[in-house]
Amino acid sequence: MTDLSTAPAVRRRESHLASNLVIVVLFVALLVFFVLPVVWLLLAPTKTANELVNDGPLSFGSLANLGAAWQHLIGFQDGALLVWLRNSAVYSAGSLVLTLATSLPAGYALALTKFRGRKTLLVITLLVMIMPSATLVLPIFLELNKFGLIGTAWSVILPFSFYPFGVYLVYIYFATSLPRDILSAARIDGCSEWQLFTRIALPLAKPVAGLVAFFSFVGNWNNFFLPYLVLPNSDQFPIQVGLNQLLSSTPSFNPVAGAGLNITSPELALAIIVAILPVLVLFLFSQKALVSGMLAGSTKE
Repeated sequence: MTDLSTAPAVRRRESHLASNLVIVVLFVALLVFFVLPVVWLLLAPTKTANELVNDGPLSFGSLANLGAAWQHLIGFQDGALLVWLRNSAVYSAGSLVLTLATSLPAGYALALTKFRGRKTLLVITLLVMIMPSATLVLPIFLELNKFGLIGTAWSVILPFSFYPFGVYLVYIYFATSLPRDILSAARIDGCSEWQLFTRIALPLAKPVAGLVAFFSFVGNWNNFFLPYLVLPNSDQFPIQVGLNQLLSSTPSFNPVAGAGLNITSPELALAIIVAILPVLVLFLFSQKALVSGMLAGSTKE
């Protein structure tokens, strides 16, 4: 018969074991559904198409196969992959400059200035921010077509630079982190609002500016739908739209269009790795700035 004095200890031990079991199950599920597919993707370019089907899913092929896959990929449409990467860099960087140039002053104005319609403009910003981006594609397309911008780089850069989430991040930062006493003292000394923004607010906004820049760049780099609609030529495609064309040229997915080409599943896997590599490198080198930006405004003096 169980001693009543030991019953609480037994229950605690059973609860601890149950918690550990739940953690193990979640870890295994995470490993199976998220980690293993990434490992498979990294190993896929080292195999041939036949080896990818017949060999173990997590087995390593050879560096020779990796080199051959890279040569086949570069040879597709005379180096179209490099052109797509260049286009993505131009579109993402160009829109990033415009995003910072508009988000920082807009967030500052919403947070620290008073003007008629300020609250209405803030509500509109929040509403647009939570709307799915696909809902705005049709009106943006019609507007771009009206101004004759379809098929140009501006048809991608200008819509990408419209980033209400960035405005809201800057608004939150300035509303919670910028000391009002500094602004009041500067106004007494005769500073205009533009001088307050450029000489005081902007230098203190580096953390949130880095955060907005990262999210904007990643979102623009991964955007597919809008460039797919507004860019008609392959030499204008960003990498995400180019991957779709590459996919349609893979015999496994399109036997007719892919006939005679050296684009198979290993080449497609390698193209996906190349497409995400710039974002991964950017993330690895900007972790400190991201953490600083995320914590900005969490405390207030």
